Amino acid sequence: MHWSALNFLQRIKNRYLSEHIQHDAGFSMVEVVAVTLMIGILAMIAIPSWFSFINQQRVNKANDVVFSAVQEAQREAKQKKLSYSVSFKIENQVSKLAIHPDSTAASSLPSNQWQSIDESLGIKSGQITLFTNLTGKNTVNSSNPAVNTSTTYLNNPQTITFDYMGTLPNFITPTTGEAPGLKIIVAASNNSTKRCVIVKTILGSTLRGKNNECN
Repeated sequence: MHWSALNFLQRIKNRYLSEHIQHDAGFSMVEVVAVTLMIGILAMIAIPSWFSFINQQRVNKANDVVFSAVQEAQREAKQKKLSYSVSFKIENQVSKLAIHPDSTAASSLPSNQWQSIDESLGIKSGQITLFTNLTGKNTVNSSNPAVNTSTTYLNNPQTITFDYMGTLPNFITPTTGEAPGLKIIVAASNNSTKRCVIVKTILGSTLRGKNNECN
């Protein structure tokens, strides 16, 4: 009788454990639906932020390339004691730049002297674009210094030139108010994020700007 009672109790225990484990092993339909909804809500919140972050990274990297190119042109001018230029253009939706002696016009440069900003950073064509307020070499229109945002404007190159001292010859900006400087703007394809390089003074002082500073 003693062993029979123990066996009976053991069977009851095993049955309870088996039922308890099976009950906890799965999820109810309500739980599955609730978790799915939570994941969907979190995705709706996170995806736009993620795309915004990716756009910022692209624009920041491209702007760094532009900044380095402007500084390199100025450095080459000082070291070689001759006028040096950095030119910008858009060709087939690809943003490009070239650093070259000013004795060679940007429009005459061979294609292999133009560096694709997009491709060098692994950015697809059309994901970023360039704008500028330049109307000519080292020149901003005194009556309308705003950035030209036409998609065809940079089909023809625009150029910033430094003389042998690394300063800007013929630096022309509006005479009223603060000079806006010469601006090269890098923007995401939807213009939601902007970064820019501003050559601010005749001495060639160069700084970075973002968003409203780039207008």
